[in-house]
Amino acid sequence: MTEDIVDKVLFKCEGLPDFNQFTPERIDKEFPVLLDKLNSDFNDIETTFSSLIIDENLNWENVMNPLNKINEKLRWSWGVITHLNSVKNTDKLRDVYAKLLPHVINLGNKFGQSKIIYKALKKLRETNTLDLTRNRILDKEIIEMEHSGISLSESDQKDYNNISERLGELSTKFSNNVLDATNKWFLILENKSQIKGLPERVLELMALSAQRHLKREGNVDSKNGPWKLSLDIPTYTAFMSYSEDRSLREILYKAFVSRASIGSENNNQIIEEILTLRTKQSKLLGYKSWADLSLSTKMAGKTDNVEKLLEELREPSFKAAELELRNLNNFAHKNGFNTDYQLQPWDISYWSELLRKEKLNLDQEALRPWFPLKDVLKGLFRLCEKLFDIKVVEANGEAPTWNDDVLFFNIFNNSNNKIASFYLDPFSRPESKRGGAWMDECINKNFDSKGNHIIPVAYLVCNQTPPSNNKPSLMSFEEVQTLFHEFGHGLQHMLTTIDIPQAAGINNVEWDAVELPSQFMENWCFEKKTLLNIAKHYETGEKLDEEDYDKLCANRTFNCGMGTLRQLHFAITDLRLHSNLSSYQELNSDEIRRDIAKNTTILPPINEDKFLCCFSHIFAGGYSAGYYSYKWAEVLSADAFSMFEEAGFENDQKIKDIGKRFKDTILSLGGSLPPLEIFKLFRGREPKTDPLIRHLGL
Repeated sequence: MTEDIVDKVLFKCEGLPDFNQFTPERIDKEFPVLLDKLNSDFNDIETTFSSLIIDENLNWENVMNPLNKINEKLRWSWGVITHLNSVKNTDKLRDVYAKLLPHVINLGNKFGQSKIIYKALKKLRETNTLDLTRNRILDKEIIEMEHSGISLSESDQKDYNNISERLGELSTKFSNNVLDATNKWFLILENKSQIKGLPERVLELMALSAQRHLKREGNVDSKNGPWKLSLDIPTYTAFMSYSEDRSLREILYKAFVSRASIGSENNNQIIEEILTLRTKQSKLLGYKSWADLSLSTKMAGKTDNVEKLLEELREPSFKAAELELRNLNNFAHKNGFNTDYQLQPWDISYWSELLRKEKLNLDQEALRPWFPLKDVLKGLFRLCEKLFDIKVVEANGEAPTWNDDVLFFNIFNNSNNKIASFYLDPFSRPESKRGGAWMDECINKNFDSKGNHIIPVAYLVCNQTPPSNNKPSLMSFEEVQTLFHEFGHGLQHMLTTIDIPQAAGINNVEWDAVELPSQFMENWCFEKKTLLNIAKHYETGEKLDEEDYDKLCANRTFNCGMGTLRQLHFAITDLRLHSNLSSYQELNSDEIRRDIAKNTTILPPINEDKFLCCFSHIFAGGYSAGYYSYKWAEVLSADAFSMFEEAGFENDQKIKDIGKRFKDTILSLGGSLPPLEIFKLFRGREPKTDPLIRHLGL
């Protein structure tokens, strides 16, 4: 019966998942059976390895391949559950997820703390002459085992495991609290004065949301309401940018920045416990701090290197941001804002949007009709066909999905062979889908038991504006950039040519280099030919004119000081929380963040601002002591893109040649070589910061 369940029902651990079959009840019943099987398989591997070590008969095939096989089964099965927990969250599923998570962590610890496996890996390294890629993989596996506590005493290892399990629980609780607090808060608006200034698209979204909330039937009345004001990103950002009701903007802002900081969804103590446990765990492993542990396997290497880069960017950003705020205050006072007051955080987006309209004559909302999702995808795919010699073909209906909105595509090479596939889940569903955007692996490039290629499959998830009232999804330019960004991650996963699964795609790529392809793709949103090929009015087919293109390019550096400083505030706060806790003595994390804000913000955080309580990237994601990676990789991506700029975009052949070079290095080589070496293979030299500073207008 065990074999039957594992091989023929939910957890077949290969191919595309049938998502609708993954009910909480079936996961709860069948996943433990798989865990038992994996445990048994792992015990068999240990027995085999014991003999191999004695005979000194170890090679890549009899050591690394069995380990990869069992790890891939766990990654596939738990990956599906984790994915559904993020995109189709329910109370039942989160309960099952929380119940199973400790067992997954325990199994991971068992793999990572097996002395037999550790001996086998070290013996494999000693007794074999391996190529650079296999050596990189092997070194990383050994370091990861050491970071899993393999060398600890029995009592320290027990502490380590207890901490790992507790950190997993806290991370899940943190994420659930953010989701619940976001969904819990809302206002039903019924007075037209409350929605003054909001674009029609936003009113349609809010009216539809109110109708669903109030469980009313009939046509949605966006002109007369009611309208639901909530904290989901499309509604929040639009309301903060366009609403003329300052008191409501203040209420909404304070609700947003205080999410998950009070009541049953309070993350304050969870943060303190996470930081304490991370420090304790890193010290168990012989590191001074969590940041030192984290950076030991990253491209940056040391906290000093990160601090140096962030400070190089902070100083010009701070000066630019101060000037931008002065200009914004002056503009607001000239246009009716009370001269007795200075702008507050809930005024910045609103007055910035008005200044943008005056200074650049750019109304971003008015440009949405030129960016329907369907045409944006066509333009994105055309660009990739030109640069990377691939073909992207829609294949809806070919694969099971988890929601009716989800799209499915196949990618073909120039010989018309299918080389990859991907899911795209584009729209915001605040009631069941966590915020943000991400790429994740559904299937890794690999080989099946008969030696046939398994093609990679990616999940691409966004939270953009959904269709409404017979209109397609009309994207903001920021949403267009986000889609390009996530597709860049997907390209590195899908276009890999490395046949060793442990280094294919994003596997074995240092964390702070992983954003290079994604940020590289964002740059194409500002390339004239690319953008004008994308932007077509969804009703008339009219192309975006060059004047609007110029405005979008000018907008790239509009208030860029404030935007860059905001990212640096997050990055420096993350790094200091994970490296300098002892130097702050009795201060809690919020007080530390406020101290850091003195040099990284031009408007100090208000009392209600408990941003850390919803900073999921570092407390419920993989970015702890790693948020700086966005800026680190931005240096690489800007420099990579500058190679195309230097060639001249009118020179099609040169652009194609450089695109092929980018594909054959950055996108193809994955984790087979150190990222600096791959970058130098593409660029011909080490990276420079000049292109990024130029792109930022600093």
